[in-house]
Amino acid sequence: MGDMEPRPYTLVAELTYKCPLRCAYCSNPVDLDAHSDELRGEDWLRVLTEGEALGVMGVNLTGGEPLVRKELEAIVAHAHGLGLYTNLITSGVPVTRARLVALRDAGLDHVQLSFQGPDAATSDAMAGLAAFETKLEVAGWVKALGLPLTVNAVLTEANVDRTEDLIALAEHLHADRLELAHTQYLGWALLNRDRLLPTAAQIERSRLSAKAARERLKGRMEVAMVLPDYVAGRPRPCMDGWGRRFIVIAPDGLVLPCHAAHT
Repeated sequence: MGDMEPRPYTLVAELTYKCPLRCAYCSNPVDLDAHSDELRGEDWLRVLTEGEALGVMGVNLTGGEPLVRKELEAIVAHAHGLGLYTNLITSGVPVTRARLVALRDAGLDHVQLSFQGPDAATSDAMAGLAAFETKLEVAGWVKALGLPLTVNAVLTEANVDRTEDLIALAEHLHADRLELAHTQYLGWALLNRDRLLPTAAQIERSRLSAKAARERLKGRMEVAMVLPDYVAGRPRPCMDGWGRRFIVIAPDGLVLPCHAAHT
């Protein structure tokens, strides 16, 4: 492997910028009117085929909210047919149990479900929509259907002091993995940074809570934490170097070496 040229192994497919939620930390472009074009479903099938030919092994189906794309089942089926590992990154809105069954049967391998807080009041306030109870139901469906579940808890000043409650929520949902993802400040998150960014002390406390949970839950639930760049000590390589490991495809088909490259 040391003598091989770097190749991307993950394709991040941003299927749409549309989303029923209105999260203040959203990474969507702030000039959404200038990004209204979307690839057709058949174009996404071609993109996946071309990605697999480059050596891509997995695809993250994300957005916006990928569930608003009516072609999602066909996209999943095509990815599965290519032998790609398919991960759906979703808010859980809108989905029905029947559609989740259809996605599983099409070959979906994994579901990553976002929570904006450990309870309805916190989560719904950040999401701008009463969706917490729906998310709990969707998490139950995912596990009942035999799909691996990652709980993705997005951390901001509003919920960072409740990191242990978010860990408890993931345990209650029998998640296979918990990603405590501090907001990355681009798009709307950068615009709203002053009211989203926790203090360095808050971030350190949450990091220690995550570390303790990682040790306690080893072998039962993986616990990962993504820190904001502001407190990382030094800039980290952009996804291991631009385009070396990840390729991002924006909804309009723009090929990017990382999420923020067009900003």
